[in-house]
This record gives sequence, C-alpha cells and structure tokens, in this order.
Amino acid sequence: MAIISTEKAPKAIGPYSQAITAGDLVYTSGQIPLDPSTQQLVQGDIRAQTERVMENLSAVLSAAGVGFDKVVKATIFVVDLNDFATVNEIYGKRFPKDPPARSTVQVAALPKGARVEIELIALKSR
Repeated sequence: MAIISTEKAPKAIGPYSQAITAGDLVYTSGQIPLDPSTQQLVQGDIRAQTERVMENLSAVLSAAGVGFDKVVKATIFVVDLNDFATVNEIYGKRFPKDPPARSTVQVAALPKGARVEIELIALKSR
C-alpha cells in the first residue's frame, strides 16, 4: 500500500488519505467541492460544485500517475437526485468513451454542506 497526496487537491478533513494505491488499484477518497487553496466549499450551484469535485479528482488521479481513462468504478453521492442530470453532464465530459461502472446514491447530507461527493477506483498503469 502507498498513500497518495497532492497539494493540488484539498487536504483531508479527517483521518483519511486523498488516495491509496493497493496492488494495481488506486482508491480515491470521496472528493467534495473544496477549493484546495482555501479548504473552503466553493460558492455556486451544483454545476460549480461538480466541476470542482472533478478537478479535485483529476489532481488526485494525476498524483497517483493515472487519469480518468483508467477509472474502472465511480460512486456518486448527491443530496438531491434532481441534480443528477447536471452532475451526469459534467461527469460525462471526463469519460467521453468507455465510461467506468458507476453507482449514484442520494444521501441525507454530505460534509460541510456539499451537494455532491464522488469517489473513484482506477487501474494503475504498468
């Protein structure tokens, strides 16, 4: 196992790592829309929040030496399933072909009042 950490994504707000590699897999922790420079929730609607989450995930994946093309599984947590179409649109831009398996779940609440959180599992390049 190896811990993945980058200043280009928000610092962990609890006892967890931004990502862990184990064997050939990279497991990201769920990313919420925190600005890595301020550690504050980004202002704006679900579109702005989802864009920030995807940027954070991109930074973590990059620190692990992989990209969105290596993602095999995603889990999306949203506070309101009415936001699903917007989240799906923004998420889908990162996976123009061969998208990974995915689950989407509506939850009662997310840390810091976020409206979306996404976690990924990716295959490490050899």
